[in-house]
Amino acid sequence: MQIVKQSAMALFLTVFTFTASAHPHSFISLKTELVTDGAQLSGLKMRWTMDEITSADLLYDAGNAKPGDDVWKKLAAEVMANVLGQHYFTEFWHNGQKVKFLNRPTEYAMSREGHQAVLTFILPLAHPQPLSGQTFTFSTFDPTYYVDMRYGEEDDVTLPTSLQKTCKLAVHTPKPSEEMLNFAVSLDKADAPPEDMELGKHFAQEVTLQCQ
Repeated sequence: MQIVKQSAMALFLTVFTFTASAHPHSFISLKTELVTDGAQLSGLKMRWTMDEITSADLLYDAGNAKPGDDVWKKLAAEVMANVLGQHYFTEFWHNGQKVKFLNRPTEYAMSREGHQAVLTFILPLAHPQPLSGQTFTFSTFDPTYYVDMRYGEEDDVTLPTSLQKTCKLAVHTPKPSEEMLNFAVSLDKADAPPEDMELGKHFAQEVTLQCQ
């Protein structure tokens, strides 16, 4: 396994194996549900489904463990600890300012879905945000773009029933320039883009939450 300097995928180095020859090396399908506390947004309930190759080592280590067995708790704790080291791979913005998160999720778990590993957790905001009349944006991405993290469908981001009449969500998928695409493809497993480039940000989907 190649260890890439400053790669955000360091979180998975103990359990994931990369086999691709160019960026990205791993794929994570995202689903997010907004979590509210009354009229305030308190967090994001996330579900990350790993591709089968990425999942292979995790599921091998889990063996035939049943849901709730200690091995799942151990795997979840290992992966989650490193996700926290990268600030949940997520940026959340309000009025041009980054919104901070708590240092620990309020809950998290690892499970199996067919041949894929699934990590679920609640990303809590450090301070709940009033929703009325406000607009927020957030993105989840690996800055090195070793991992492609994305929503497959618009409805992979959802609102609780209580907000469906007053708020709306939109998922914007960027169109990187040909130059940026060619640069990403040119990187192999032993390469890492410049740290200040944040290559993955150029490919990151942005979710907009707008409330009346």
